[in-house]
Amino acid sequence: MRQYIRDRVRTSVDALERVVGGLGTATIALGAFLSLFVTAVASLAGIGLVAVPSALKAARWAADRERARLSRWDAVLPSPPPVPVGWRDAVRDPWVRRDAAFVAVHGTGGFALGMIGLALPLSAVQYLLFPLYYWALPPDVGGPGYVTWRIDGLPDALAVALMGAGWLAVSVALGPRIARWQAAPGRRWLPPPRDVDMSLRIAELTATRAAALDAHAVELRRIERSLHDGAQNRLVAVTVLLGAARRALARDPALAAEVLDRAHDAAELALAELRTVVRGILPPVLDDRGLAGALDGLAAGCGVPCTVEVDVPGRCAASVEATAYFVVAEALTNVARHSGAGTVAVTVTRRTDRLHVTVTDDGHGGADEGRGSGIGGIRRRVEAHDGRFTLTSPPGGPTTIHVELPCGS
Repeated sequence: MRQYIRDRVRTSVDALERVVGGLGTATIALGAFLSLFVTAVASLAGIGLVAVPSALKAARWAADRERARLSRWDAVLPSPPPVPVGWRDAVRDPWVRRDAAFVAVHGTGGFALGMIGLALPLSAVQYLLFPLYYWALPPDVGGPGYVTWRIDGLPDALAVALMGAGWLAVSVALGPRIARWQAAPGRRWLPPPRDVDMSLRIAELTATRAAALDAHAVELRRIERSLHDGAQNRLVAVTVLLGAARRALARDPALAAEVLDRAHDAAELALAELRTVVRGILPPVLDDRGLAGALDGLAAGCGVPCTVEVDVPGRCAASVEATAYFVVAEALTNVARHSGAGTVAVTVTRRTDRLHVTVTDDGHGGADEGRGSGIGGIRRRVEAHDGRFTLTSPPGGPTTIHVELPCGS
């Protein structure tokens, strides 16, 4: 029950955040729609044609705001090409037509849904808090909203609060649906036309395939360097020491025993190097303890106090879990070496078919992907899985790395 309540609260807060954001973009879309409507009416008289490109650019700007909002919650919506200069070409452009349809629907229906979605929790709070301030109102005034009858005392005020509990239940039940309904026009009209979407998808897959091949080549070079500089040198030392021990065995048994001890130590170091390489390919801790246990192990070994919160029902694909593990490992290494942070937090959640990994530290910020801090490697590894990588690190901090990975339904 506690987990259910926690999930419902989280879902409701998430839905309210989406509704408020959608209300903001709907307000912009409403202004763009009114501009389009006035321009269209004026164009019937032949005096509004010169304003058509400006009105369409306003619609594009409103649509881009919704594209950015939806891209934070769902799959990334690619940006369209610029609006054509001439009004005839602009009107024929399929992107422009979809933008116009979007602002017409979202600016009206989305605005109404946003007002309803915001009014429900506000009304619930107003009703629930009424027993705290009813005494400051004249009894004949009634209460908030639809409460127009006389309030004679605390029992009547508590009855109003009970109505607020009902409003809260309605808000919790309808909030996620309102958020989905409000986002529906954007999901319907803001993706690119089908033929354009296919070409963009081909280009995206080509780029991610190249990134995957590059990441694979980098990983092979890393393994080769680890084997050559570590385990191979240790094994060569073992071979040399064993040869020296064999030659010294007859003439100096004490020296031979000492050399064998050194060979034994070198062999143990070689085994340790090999274990490190194997763990770098696919950490066995993921199979043994799962993603949550593996990340707890990383947090325990981090030089900065680290908290880990994992909410991932079931298991993802092994490659996805390995990528999430390496993202967190590299991020924590960067925090310990470069950030000067006092604390770092790791959050991993699964929303439908996406695994979200967030690493936030309170360091001095200013992280730069071009400085060779390993951030570029994280990006390549994530993009190889057709995922999304976002780095936010203003000067003064905090630094946040957010990664989204597809993990199946």
